[in-house]
Amino acid sequence: MQRSPQQAGPESRTPPSAPSATPTPAWAAADCSEPIGGLQEYYYELCMEKSQEIKPFILHILQEVDEEIEKGLVGITLNVAGNCHLMPVERVTGEDFWILCRILKNNPYINGLDVRYNLISDVGASYAAKLLQKQHNLIYLNLMFNDIGPEGGELIAKALHKNTTLKHLRMTGNKIENKGGMFFAAMLQVNSSLEKLDVGDCDLGMQSVIAFATVLTQNQTIKGLNLNRPILYGEQEESTVHLGHMLKGNQCLVELHMCKHDIKNCGMKQLCDALYLNRSLRYLDVSCNKITQDGMVCLADVLKSNTTLEVIDLSFNRIENAGANYLSDALASHNRTLKALSVVSNNIEGEGLVALSQSMKTNPTLSNIYIWGNKFDEATRVAYSDLIHMGRLKSDNTDVEPFVVDGHVYLAEVSNGLKRHCYWTPGYGEACSPSSNAGFTLVPVGQYL
Repeated sequence: MQRSPQQAGPESRTPPSAPSATPTPAWAAADCSEPIGGLQEYYYELCMEKSQEIKPFILHILQEVDEEIEKGLVGITLNVAGNCHLMPVERVTGEDFWILCRILKNNPYINGLDVRYNLISDVGASYAAKLLQKQHNLIYLNLMFNDIGPEGGELIAKALHKNTTLKHLRMTGNKIENKGGMFFAAMLQVNSSLEKLDVGDCDLGMQSVIAFATVLTQNQTIKGLNLNRPILYGEQEESTVHLGHMLKGNQCLVELHMCKHDIKNCGMKQLCDALYLNRSLRYLDVSCNKITQDGMVCLADVLKSNTTLEVIDLSFNRIENAGANYLSDALASHNRTLKALSVVSNNIEGEGLVALSQSMKTNPTLSNIYIWGNKFDEATRVAYSDLIHMGRLKSDNTDVEPFVVDGHVYLAEVSNGLKRHCYWTPGYGEACSPSSNAGFTLVPVGQYL
């Protein structure tokens, strides 16, 4: 059941005549003492056995899963995300998570568990470790933002030494720190089944980032790695140097996220030197760094010969007009493999933005471009309006939409991007729409986001 609980209908826009309490869904008001059966019944029995509070939200989710199982579906994801704002949610604690683990144990229908934005902490992490040792159908586990610390990270990493089924693990936002990161790096020396690992925003230190880079010179299983926002000190860009060295030898990694690594032009040159030799990387994320036009000289030169890169995220750097011109020259005359480019908030003015739009007219492969947050002039607005109206740039493949006021063209922001829903899901509409997560759609790594 790869669904988000946010798929409720739109609320009425007519204000109520008098203040009233938030309506309680029927499932929340239902009598929890008479479960229908299946997983709900098992959950009820376990809560009674442990004198644990029965949570209507979990019962509701289990009812949906029971219905999916009755239809004969397999490969279901149990989604108990704690950040749903459209229905009353009591966040899952460590003890609640123990009950969920008992329900999942040896269940042949469920192969994914999403408990993002809950409060399972290190207590729940110990139960997750036991689940990974005993549940042999689980291929996706999302534990992002659950107050898991270094000790909990250590338990999960050690459990993965013998696990041969899990394909995708998200630890995003859990402060496992340098100690926990070292255990995960050590795990990758042993584990040969995990394909995608997200340890972004986990307060990793320099030592653990270098350990990941070192291990990946040998590991030939990991295809996607998120190392966003480590805690780094110093100006020598050691982490970037080591990751660049890794890319020279690794021919398996497809997706690499290096957001907020404090990468400057020197570090970008290190990465570009590696990309001349790398023949596997398709998605490179270096957003939120300190790269300027000089770094674009190196990247543009790489794009003239590289035939594997398909998605590049340069958002929130400072490449300016000169950097945009370097990229547009490479894309117009040489590169025919890049599919998506994001230059959001890069202090680019009309000249550079128009140059990028012109490159799309001669480059038949580049399909997605994201430009919001730069300095639009009349020429820019007209250029991208023309691209959209002539069909060269589809409205779902960019983050701007043209409109006309008093005969002048303007551009409005649209909620499209490479990874708009990496940390959150929308309150309505499709949670995993290709237009909002184009990077993951163009370069799919693993079954889940």
